[in-house]
Amino acid sequence: MRDRRTSFELLLSLLQGASWALVILGSVTFFSFFSSFGFLIALISAFIGSLGGLFFVVVFEIAQIQSEKLREIKKQTTVLEEISKKLD
Repeated sequence: MRDRRTSFELLLSLLQGASWALVILGSVTFFSFFSSFGFLIALISAFIGSLGGLFFVVVFEIAQIQSEKLREIKKQTTVLEEISKKLD
């Protein structure tokens, strides 16, 4: 049986993808802008340019993990309630 994903989880997935796009865009932009100063400087600036997007990737990943944990806790609660009813 396949679990249905809520609209919140779909939105989180979309925002996570947009965050990865921001990482790539920031790193490529900073790398190309600073490439005239040398490869090492361009590489460091590409990392700095990607930090904003990486922050949002982590935030949305944590939100997705918490959402999955909540769904799993709800399933466990339902099972425990059924077991409790059968024991009574």
